Order: sequence, then structure tokens, then C-alpha cells
Amino acid sequence: MIKIKNLKYITFSYAILISLFHFGVNIWGGISDLWFNSAHFALLASLGFLTYETVKKEDEISIVNIVLAVLSLTTFIYMVLFEESLYAVADAQMRMSDIIVSSLTIVLAVIMVKKHTGYIIPGIIVSCIAYLLFLGQYFEGVFAFAGMSPERFLYRMYYTSEGLFGPIATISSTYVFMFILFAAFLLKSGAGDFIVDVSAAVAGKFTGGTGHVAVISSALMGTISGSAVANTVSTGSITIPMMKKSGFKPTFAAAVEAAASTGGQIMPPIMGAGAFIMAQMTHIPFVTIITVSVLPAILYFASIAFYINIHAKEHDIRGGDDNNVKLLPILREGFHFVIPLTTLVGLLIYGFSPTYSAGIAIVSIIFASYLTKTKRMGIKEILEAFALGSQNMVVTGILLIAVGVIVGVINISGIGITFSQLIMEWSGNSLLIAIVLIAIASLVLGMGLPVTASYVVLSVLSAPALVGLMISPEMAALVNAGIEIPEVAMYLLSAHLIIFWLSQDSNLTPPVCLAAFAAAAIAKTPPMKTGLMSWKIGKGMYIIPLLFAFTPLVTGSWLERFEVFGFALLGIMSFSIVMEGFWDKKMSILERGMFAICAVLLLATDSAFNIESYFGFVQNTHIVGFGIFTVSLVMHKKLFKEGKGYVPSQS
Repeated sequence: MIKIKNLKYITFSYAILISLFHFGVNIWGGISDLWFNSAHFALLASLGFLTYETVKKEDEISIVNIVLAVLSLTTFIYMVLFEESLYAVADAQMRMSDIIVSSLTIVLAVIMVKKHTGYIIPGIIVSCIAYLLFLGQYFEGVFAFAGMSPERFLYRMYYTSEGLFGPIATISSTYVFMFILFAAFLLKSGAGDFIVDVSAAVAGKFTGGTGHVAVISSALMGTISGSAVANTVSTGSITIPMMKKSGFKPTFAAAVEAAASTGGQIMPPIMGAGAFIMAQMTHIPFVTIITVSVLPAILYFASIAFYINIHAKEHDIRGGDDNNVKLLPILREGFHFVIPLTTLVGLLIYGFSPTYSAGIAIVSIIFASYLTKTKRMGIKEILEAFALGSQNMVVTGILLIAVGVIVGVINISGIGITFSQLIMEWSGNSLLIAIVLIAIASLVLGMGLPVTASYVVLSVLSAPALVGLMISPEMAALVNAGIEIPEVAMYLLSAHLIIFWLSQDSNLTPPVCLAAFAAAAIAKTPPMKTGLMSWKIGKGMYIIPLLFAFTPLVTGSWLERFEVFGFALLGIMSFSIVMEGFWDKKMSILERGMFAICAVLLLATDSAFNIESYFGFVQNTHIVGFGIFTVSLVMHKKLFKEGKGYVPSQS
């Protein structure tokens, strides 16, 4: 370790310069994608090495980390100096310097990922490289691969769009960076406190009010946050103590926050990094993706709210009667936060690119802050926001670039096509079984990969299989013949949304559930017990993808989407009642059975029972389910009134 005077301020200034560089290039352009992506990697990796473990002793840093930071910058300098001559050796033998620098770039990416995420992702990257170079020839059957020369592999990974600096890196350097920078500016301008205050004013007085505050604040924070864990820590530090104080048990409070914060990743208009990657991979406009995602996101947060309401009624947890927070004063003080969000959405709808829209929205945050007296962003806050944007981007950016190696290997070797064929074969052409297989795969991958990486890998492997199972044989034949059908794009979007939603389960599902563990640390509860509870509360993360597959929630007209949405809302409510066995009082087995039937009918379509719909766009099953639901609820209310009254649970 060596001591560098004012190291903290040096890295702070460096982070600001990195954000300014990305902001300028994304708004005004000026360099090629290859140079920009190479610079994106070099700058973030060098910042990551300079700031890694320096918090142990201020102004002290390892010599090794300094060397690694310098080597990271060297990879970009080499790209700039020798790019033209590199094209000359595309079909010939690479120079020794080319081999060294391209190998060094991969090694640095792996080291950086290992420092921040552990050994799992580096292990997968090394295994993929080994498979492509020599291991594939030892496999038999569909996974056999003849191999590739090291020189050819390095060239395709470093100098083409198939590897490190390809489409995934472009997404990271453009969309993801700009929106993480946008989130940093919002947070530095005080938007986090505003969101929690608004949530408390809106929902604080309802039954289980503090739980609903957690749901609303996490949903709103999800519109500006790119991480379920960050969402959990930022809002959970406020909402979890609030829930505990109002009567919720610590484990339940932590689980609610984890489940709600995970939903932030599927909440438009940002949806973490997933929506940008989805737009790039499917070539479907970003605006289309976030538009069709609104109703499913509402369903998910409603599922958590139902669970909170039932739990609060069962344990007699009332609203905050002492909550004197008034909505209008909060809105008057924080109305300017609406301006950047409406600016962002308006520009997107008007047709501007996401990166340009985010850039203008960032500027609007600064100007909007001067509409208030207490939250104005001065030079200090602006510089801190620029620095925070780069610092928050280090792990995500390097991870996406490193995952580019995995995606490149999948595409070069053809494993993606093979895996899709295997899913078709193992599922027996059953869409439901295929979704179950993908859910299992996402859970396994989620134990080692962050959500974004898990989604990228799974979508490359399994999205084609899902689309093949969702479209009709006639439509598939036309697609295979090279005929473009607009409807297929929506089925492709539906398939990607299924995979994206299922990839989120790693935040909630034991044994590895990062959002739940973060919430458990705040609530001081057993991590695994909190994970199990969060998995139960986040049940919508498994139900709603089935609606993507079997209903027109994504692929239908807006009339059909709202029909599915309305009845699914009641279906999820019925499912919550069945899971808890409680509404106004504890339910009998017969009552739970009736609500279980309601849940199935309200969530299913007529085609699931091979019957024909007779009521226009409204499904027969939905009408019958609604009737049974109404009768069951009325009968339950009647039995409750005839009983001895409600006795709060002591469990």
C-alpha cells in the first residue's frame, strides 16, 4: 500500500470527468462506437481499480491497483493508435502487440468483475472461453464444437461487434450510463425524500399504511433507480423502521421492502438496464416496451399491497392516525421533481432517442431545482451528482462489457440455437413447461449473476424457443420463409418480458436473494427467513409472466389488455386471500377453495379450457370467476357479521 495525498479528491474529480465525457459524447457524438465503448471500459475499469478497497485507510491504495488502472487506460490508447492497422490484419496473422492488448482487456474485465461480484461470473467467462478454444471438441452430440484459434477468438472479442465492445457495451455506454446519471441527479436534488414523503401522505392513514408507504415509495424510486438492492437500501432505511414501529414484525417488514424494491426493476419508465437491453436485442422501440409494461407493473405492486392489507387486518395493524403529513405542502415544495420526469417521458414519446432525452432531463433537473427555495442544486451538488453517476456505473458497466464475452461465445458457437431446440424438446412443445424450465434456469443463474446479466444470457438462449411456442404453426412457417409479420414483434417482446421478469427472482428467492439480504441487514432479521418471506410476498413475479404468455396483456389491443388487467387484479387478490386464508376473519377450507377457483378463472382465458368465448372481448372464464368472487366475498362478509367479531391474530 502507498499513501497518495488527497486521493479521495483525485478520484472524485476523475469520476466527474468520466461523467462529463459520457454526457458530451452521448449528446453531441464525435467518436465511433468502437472507440466510445473502449473508452467506456477503460475509464470505468481504471476508476474501479483506483477506488476499490481504498475506504479501509483514507488516501492509501495498493500499487497493484494503480498498475491495473494504468493498464486499463492503455487498452483504449492502443485502440486509438492502432485501429486502422488492425483492420489490415483481420484476415491475416495478428501482431504480438495485438494479442497482448486484446488478452489484457479480457483479463482486466474478469479481474474487475471478480473484485466486485466474486468468482461465479469470472468462472463462467473462463469456461466459455475454454469451450470455444478447445473444450468443445471433447463434447459429443449437440454441444460438440470443433474449436477456434486463439488469434481469431481475440480478434472477434476485441475488434468486432461480437465481443467486449459490441451491442451490450453500446447499451452500457449510452442508455444505461445516461439513466444512472439521471438517477444520480434526482437523488442529489432530494427526490428520494420527496418520494417517501408523498408515499406517507397518500397511504399512511390506510390499514397497514406504513407497508403501503414502502410499496409506493419503492415503486416511485424504481422509476429512477437501476438496482433492486440500491432501492432496498435507500427507501428501506426509512420504511422498515416505520413498519416495525407501526406493528409489523421485522421479518415481514424487511420482506415487504425487498419485494417492493425488486418491483422497481420492472417499473417504467426506466426499468433498470433491462428495457434498454431489450430494445437493442429485439429492435422494438423503447417507448413501446415501457408503455406495455405499465399495467403489468401495477399488477405486481397491487399483489404486494393486497398481501399487506390482509396481513394488517389479520394482526390489527391500523393506519397511522398520528400521521399529520399533508400532501399539498409536500407537492408544493417538491412539484419541481415532476418536471424532469415529464420532460423525459415527453421527449421519448415525441421520438427523441433515450440518451438525448435523458441528457435534456438532467439539465431540466438543475433548472427545475431553482423553482424552490430549499432544494436548489448549486455547483457542489451538481459535481457530486456527476461523480455519483460514474461511481454507481462502475460495477454495472464492467459487468455488461464482460458479459459480452459470454454472449459472443454463445453466438459464435451456436449454443443459443441448440439450447432453444432443447427447450422445445424437453418441454414437449408445452409453453407452460418451457416457462417453468426458464424459471429454474433463471434461479440457478441468479445465484451467480446479477439480474441484468442473467436476463441477457437467458434471452439469448431461450427467447427464440418461447416465441416459437407462442406463435401459431402457420405464422411460424411464414417467419421461417423470411416474411416479416408485425404481430411477431409483440410475441418477441412478450417472450423477453417473461425472461426479464423471471430473472428478477434472484433478488427474492433463497438461497441467494440479494435484495432480501439487504433488507434483513436493515431490519436485523435472519437473512434466510427474510428471503423465504419475500419470496412469498413477491408471488406476482411468477404469476404475471404467465399472463404475458397465455393472455393478450402484451400482444392484444388496448381494450383486450385492460380486460385482462381488470380481472387479473381480482384474480391476484383472490390468490392472496387463498395464500393467507384470511379476509375479515380466518377462512374455512371451503371458503379458501372457492377463492382458489376464483383465482384460476379470473387469471385464465377461455382457451385454457378449450371453450369458445361468447361475450365479445370479455372471456367466459372471467365473467364466471367474477360471479363466484362476488358471491364468495358477500357470503364471507355475512358470516363475519353473524360471528362473534374479529379477534386479532396473536401469531
